[in-house]
Order: sequence, then structure tokens, then C-alpha cells
Amino acid sequence: MNAVERWGRALEAWGIPQEILDAAPESPWGLPPELFRRRADVATRLAPSVSARRALEALPEGGSVLDVGVGGGAASLPLAPHASAITGVDDSQEMLRAFAEAAEAAGVRAIAVPGRWPDAGDRVEPADVVVCNHVLYNVREIEPFVRALDGHARSRVVIEITATHPLAWMSDLWAGFHGLERPDRPTADDAEEALRELGLPVRREDDRRRPRATGFERREDAVSLVRRRLCLPAARDEDVAAALGERLAQSDGLWSAGPKEQTVVTLWWDARTA
Repeated sequence: MNAVERWGRALEAWGIPQEILDAAPESPWGLPPELFRRRADVATRLAPSVSARRALEALPEGGSVLDVGVGGGAASLPLAPHASAITGVDDSQEMLRAFAEAAEAAGVRAIAVPGRWPDAGDRVEPADVVVCNHVLYNVREIEPFVRALDGHARSRVVIEITATHPLAWMSDLWAGFHGLERPDRPTADDAEEALRELGLPVRREDDRRRPRATGFERREDAVSLVRRRLCLPAARDEDVAAALGERLAQSDGLWSAGPKEQTVVTLWWDARTA
């Protein structure tokens, strides 16, 4: 099995068993739009991340940006002062509205394209820089996805992911509440190997930092999100809070649950001329 196939197989193993899904009172998927809005706001106020710096290096003044899996625009809005237009692709209309509003406030033209990548690629023009943050762990078919990213970049592609699966920190919770062992792959190492196998001239930088994601004003909303992820009923909220322990915390007035530090990996490459 080659690296591309291993990537897809490893992501398949993250599927939730059907009997647990059938018993879940609410869908475990998705995140509240407010989190994406806050992430984008935080990203524009903090010093540029490694990924943003790599994108800015390749972005000509007044150039164009394509953000795949745009969410609220956390990957692309930090580039707005140097861009003439940002195209955001997302399968959520609500996310696209949030992105468009934030882009307008930042003074940059926004082009919102609904759909899933790479299917939406046929409706998107090439851009100087293509960015894609925290999407790859949702992509089982990695080859057509990254080929389309590469094919839409005139200058550079910048991908940001966590070093391990973004839900790996919950493995002990799955074991405790369901007796379910979660996978330990794929990782950013696997992604890098797959991209190199596809012939892409990938470069990599790792950054150990506190998560830039923001949280909720209410403690119960942070707990509820994790509880829904675990396919549990609302009556188990305090059990979940107890199991989270110090991973449930308040920072800057907002509640969140998760690791206190994480390694964020930037994978990037320059577009190849014909």
C-alpha cells in the first residue's frame, strides 16, 4: 500500500461505529459558526502565523488569494492588507456569509463560492496564493484534492494542519465513555509523505504553540460541544466536564476544551512553471 492509500485508510478508521451514531441524540459533526468567526478575528489581531508568513512571501502586492475550506476566513483574512481579492470556498452558506462580512470589514473584495473541493474547482479562477487550513484531515481522497489546489496556484500553495488528528486528544474520552479505541494515525508525517509521493516539492515547518481557536462565553456550551462529539445525551454533560478535568478551562473570558498546546504544521510548495 502506498502513502496516498495509507492516508485514506487511516482516515476511514476514524469513522464512528454505526451503533454509536444510531444512539446519538444529536449529530456529532460540525462546529458552531461563532467559533469560526472568532478564529478569524483572532487570526487578524495576532502576529502572523508561520502559514500566513509563507503565504505573504509569495503574494504580490494587490494579488489574489484562494482559501479552500474558508470557514470564517482565519487562513486568508490576515493576508487582506496585501490582497485585492480573496475567493473563499466552503460547503456551508453560513460560513460563506461570515467570511464575506469579515472580508468587507477588512476592506478586501470577497468572492464566496459554495461547494466542496475539488468539485468546486471548476467554478474558481486560479489565484496567486492558495491557502487551506485545517481541512486535510477531512479529506480521504487526498490526491484529487491537492492536485486541484496545486492547479489553482500561480505562485504557492500553503496548507496548515495539526501534527496529529485534531480529535486525537479525545481518545481517552472515547475509551472511558464507549470503550472505543481511537486510531493514532494519520498524522502530518503521513500527509507530508503522501504529498511527496504525488511529486509535490513540499517544504515543512512545525510550530509548537497554544491553540489559536477561541471558545464560548458559557462553560456549558464548551462542555456540550465535546459531549455531542462523543454522541452522548445532554444528561451526561457534567460527567463529560469531570472527565475533561483541566482540559476544560477559561481563557480571556471564553471557555474551551482541548489540549493546552499543540504542534501546528505548515506544508507548502511553490507552483511549478510549465
